[in-house]
Amino acid sequence: MAHVVQAGLWGLLAGSALLLGAVLGFAWRVPQKVIAAVMAFGAGVLLSAVSFELLGEAYDEAGLGPAVIGTLGGGVAYTVGNLWLARRGARHRKRSGHSSSSRSQPSEAEQRGSGTALALGALLDGVPESAVIGVSLLKGGAVSLVTVAAVFISNVPEGLSSSAGMKRSGRSKGYVFGVWTAIAAVCTVSAVFGYTVVGAFSPAVIAAVTAVAAGAILAMTADTMIPEAFEDTPSAIGLITVCGFLVSFALSHA
Repeated sequence: MAHVVQAGLWGLLAGSALLLGAVLGFAWRVPQKVIAAVMAFGAGVLLSAVSFELLGEAYDEAGLGPAVIGTLGGGVAYTVGNLWLARRGARHRKRSGHSSSSRSQPSEAEQRGSGTALALGALLDGVPESAVIGVSLLKGGAVSLVTVAAVFISNVPEGLSSSAGMKRSGRSKGYVFGVWTAIAAVCTVSAVFGYTVVGAFSPAVIAAVTAVAAGAILAMTADTMIPEAFEDTPSAIGLITVCGFLVSFALSHA
């Protein structure tokens, strides 16, 4: 029972970063270059976490086959879901719309159902990340701090950028904070789900689920985070991403 509560608290901590970012993005006009830099750093952290924490563990537990199949499955599932949401107005859910070249999210008046699509898009991004936090507790009863840090760091710019875009699209404060509070709650449940439900399966299944989450996170990073970062910091995105990667790498080998 203690580990279930622990999983929920770690999931809540990681999910609360979305709400923190939303507060910053809604209350202040954060420079786009700052948002992009943090997004690039977060992308680097996630790429490292996927490589050394998620895929590495899946491979060690079940071998190359389940790791590859699970990763491809997660990538395909995320891509299909993302394409479906893109047609409903959630393609640029991580975009703040501050720069002239950046497209802001459509308002409900411009595209009916876009508000729901934005919320579902946040779920699509957040659920795999939170689930692996709970799964990480299955290894010796201690959470992977690298995974938690990676999810937290990536969630702050997502909440910040998305809420700024929602505000510019005319969405109310109640809508913005309602969405992110609900997503933070779902992240908590997802972490508990990862520990309780996934933990009941065999090591091979756990490895496959971890790989699925890794594939979804990798696809999300390449499809949404890196393009947003490249929007305004094309000359520095590589170095900033490398810095994020190295920070996560150092944490995983400390």
